[in-house]
Amino acid sequence: MQLALIAIIFLAVIGIGYWLYGSWISRLMGLDPDATTPANAVNDGIDYVPTRPFYLFGQHFAAIAAAGPIAGPIIACQAFGWLPCLLWIGLGVVLIGAVHDFLALAASVRHGARSIADITREHLGPRAGIAMMAFIWLALVYVIVAFADITSSSFVTGTEEMASAAINFHPGGAVAAASIFYLLLAVIMGFVQKFLNPPLWLVTVIFVPATFGAVWLGTQVSTHFVMNAKWWALLILVYCAVASMVPMWSLLQPRGYLGGYVLYFALALGVIGVFFGGYTIKQPAFKTWNAGGMTGMLFPFLFVTIACGACSGFHGLVCSGTTSKQIDRETHIRAVGYGGMLAEAFVALIAMVTVMKVSQADLTGLKPGTIYGNGVGDFLTLVIGEKHRNYAITFGAMAFSTFVFDTVDVSTRLGRYIVQELFRWQSRLGALVGTVMTIAMPVYFVSFAPAGSWVKFWTLFGASNQLLAALTLLSITVWLHQRRQHVAFTLWPMLFVLVTTLYALVKLTIANFATATHDPVAMVNGVTSASLIVLALYLVMRAIVRVRGEGRRQPALA
Repeated sequence: MQLALIAIIFLAVIGIGYWLYGSWISRLMGLDPDATTPANAVNDGIDYVPTRPFYLFGQHFAAIAAAGPIAGPIIACQAFGWLPCLLWIGLGVVLIGAVHDFLALAASVRHGARSIADITREHLGPRAGIAMMAFIWLALVYVIVAFADITSSSFVTGTEEMASAAINFHPGGAVAAASIFYLLLAVIMGFVQKFLNPPLWLVTVIFVPATFGAVWLGTQVSTHFVMNAKWWALLILVYCAVASMVPMWSLLQPRGYLGGYVLYFALALGVIGVFFGGYTIKQPAFKTWNAGGMTGMLFPFLFVTIACGACSGFHGLVCSGTTSKQIDRETHIRAVGYGGMLAEAFVALIAMVTVMKVSQADLTGLKPGTIYGNGVGDFLTLVIGEKHRNYAITFGAMAFSTFVFDTVDVSTRLGRYIVQELFRWQSRLGALVGTVMTIAMPVYFVSFAPAGSWVKFWTLFGASNQLLAALTLLSITVWLHQRRQHVAFTLWPMLFVLVTTLYALVKLTIANFATATHDPVAMVNGVTSASLIVLALYLVMRAIVRVRGEGRRQPALA
C-alpha cells in the first residue's frame, strides 16, 4: 500500500468524522450563535478577547500541536510498526480526542470560561476540584520540563544531519536565531494590530512571509546564538515567565497566528511529499507486541506514547484556559475545538510519513525531532531544489522547535491560572506568584538534571497527559448527567482511556522505583506517578459518589 492511498483513507476518516460525528455532537450540545460568550461578557483586553474564528483557530492549533503529535507517533512507529499507530490515531481522534477537545471548550464557555479544574470543583465537590488542580499542575510541570529541555537541545546542535554536513553556519545557532526572530515578529505584529489596526489580510501578507525569512536570517547570524543547552533552557523558562504575564494581544495571539501558518506550511509540504515525493514505505506495518524495556508492551504503551496525536488532556487545559476566553460565538466551538484536534491528527500523519519512508538502519541514533526536521526538509527540497537543502532542513528543525516553544509558554500561563484559581489570587501580584511557583520546579530540573533527561520525563508526561484527558471526560460526564443529557459518547471513551493510562502508570511506578536507588530522576518520576494514581482514583471515587447520590433523584445514566 502506497503512502498516497494511506493518506487519502486517513483524510477521509477524519473528514467524515468532522461532518457527521462533530455535527451530531454540536446538535446534542445545542450550540447557540446568539448566546453571550465570556469573551464578550468580560472583554477586558487582556485575557478575555473576542477573536475571529480563523485567527483563533491558528492560535489554538499552534498551542496544542507541539512535540506530542510529532515525537509520539515517530517513537511508536519505530517500536510497534505504522499500522497500529495509524489505526489508533485515525479512530481515536474522531471518537475520543476531538470529542474531548470539543466538550472541554464547550463546558468552559458554558461555565464562564473557567478551567476544567474549577468545573470539577463545581460538579464533583471542592476537594475534588483541589485534587484536579494538583493533578493538572503536576502535569504542566512535566510538560514544561520535557519541552524546555528538548527545545534547548535543538538550539545547541540543530539536527545530526546538519551537524555533519559541510555548511557555513552553526546549525544549532541557526535554529535558535530563527526561533527568536519568530517570537520578535509576533511581538511586533501584536503591537501593529493593537495600535494601527490594519486589515488582517495585510498583516498576513507582511508577517507570514517574514516568518519564513527569519529562517534565512537565522542562518546568516547563527554564530551569535551559540550557548550550551542548560543556559538556553533557563532563558526559555525566563521567556515563559514573561510571556505568561503579558496581555494576550501582545504575544500569545499573534505568535499563535504565525505559528499556525508554520504548521499549515509544514502540513502542505507533507502533502507534497506524500503525493509527489515518490517515497516508498520502508518501515514494517507491524513489528511486535512487546518492544522490550520499561514501555515495551503495545498495550498500554502504544496509546500513551502516541499521546497528543490521538487524545491529549493538555488540550483541555488550552481549551478551558485560553481559547474559551476568546470564543466570540458558541457555534465557533466545533471548528476550533473538534476541527483543531482533527488537524493535529493530520500533523501526526505527516510525522508518521517522515519515519515510514526511512529504513530502520538510517534511523539508528536519531531523535524524533531530527527525524521530523529531516523529513520536512526533504519535502521542502522538492519545492526549492537540492542546492537549498540546508535551508530546508533548518526550516524543518525550526518548525519543530517552534511547535514546542508555543506549548511551553502556554503551559506556563495555564499553570499560573491554576495557582490563581486554587488560592483565589486574582491580582497582578497573584499572577506573578503563580508564575514563579509554576516555573520553580522546571528551573530546578533543567539546572541540575543530567543532559537529555527529557527522555526520562517523556513517558510519564504521555501517561499523565492521557489520564488528564480521562479525568476531564469524567468531569464533563458528570456535568452532562446533571443536565440530564446523554453521556454514552463521553462515558465509554473515558473508561477506555482511564483504564489504559492507569495501567500504564502502575507499570511506570513499579519500574521507576526499581531503579530509584541509583537514579534520582527515577525516584522523582516514581513519586510523581504514584501521586497521579492516587489523585485520579480519588476523583473517580468522588464522581461515583456524586452520581449515585443524584441517581436517587434523577434518571439513571443514559
